[in-house]
Amino acid sequence: MADNIYRKTEIVGTSEKGVDDAIAGAIKRAAETLRQIGWFEVKEIRGHVEDGKIQHYQVTITVGFALEDTKS
Repeated sequence: MADNIYRKTEIVGTSEKGVDDAIAGAIKRAAETLRQIGWFEVKEIRGHVEDGKIQHYQVTITVGFALEDTKS
């Protein structure tokens, strides 16, 4: 049995609806180019405010994924 090797990358999701949508959008987009995503960690939550109202959410997450075995 081979040892598992993982990689982490940091991405930012955005949404006008909320934090959950920002995270879901980031994961959905990452899954289009990264395989074997296994977990995520929220690193930072920010937002844009206009006239006392939240206009936009921005969530920075770290995504962890397993590297594929390249041995034949």
